[in-house]
Amino acid sequence: MRVVIAEDNVLLSAGLELLLGTRGIEVAAIVTDGPGLLEAVDRHRPDLVIADVRLPPSFRDEGIKAAVAIRQAHPGLPVMVLSQYVEKLYARELLANGSGGVGYLLKDRVGRVGQFIDDLLRVSEGGTVMDPEVIAQLMTGGGGNALDALTNREREVLSLMAQGLSNAEIGQRLVVTDNAVHKHIGNIFAKLGLPVSDGGHRRVLAVLAFLDNQ
Repeated sequence: MRVVIAEDNVLLSAGLELLLGTRGIEVAAIVTDGPGLLEAVDRHRPDLVIADVRLPPSFRDEGIKAAVAIRQAHPGLPVMVLSQYVEKLYARELLANGSGGVGYLLKDRVGRVGQFIDDLLRVSEGGTVMDPEVIAQLMTGGGGNALDALTNREREVLSLMAQGLSNAEIGQRLVVTDNAVHKHIGNIFAKLGLPVSDGGHRRVLAVLAFLDNQ
């Protein structure tokens, strides 16, 4: 697997390159701003992009804007975004494209090496990974929304879906059977009004509904 990294913190980018190298993942390029990221993706055609949300010159949203632009220009290209803080709008924008793997992790998650690599591989294979802290903060949002119809267990299942867990992994986490998980997910889809014809994409639509109504 080949990746392009967009990160202005030299220590973090060097650490990522070293970490990925030990797992046989090639870093094709390291850039420090949005335009550089777009150019590097066009030039190297990587299998995965890792980008900081905030890049020079303003350190506001250059990284996320570049990531969204990449997903539009290169449909299906997996993107993993790293952020120092929970920023809900950015998580939703990344998912809105609906094609290819996408991840949104807080930077302190990188230190959990094994889990971080697993998350990268999940995203590279087309999965969706949301940081548990992001999900936890979204779950505390107040006010009524379209998720009110879900039971507490269904909200737990949807939260784990947003973290990118498979049905089997959700069952293991909640100590329930695969059939129970399948039933909960079916109820979630039905209560959120997601059409059967969307197939596997309904998981992404459900996560979008989750993010959009917190």
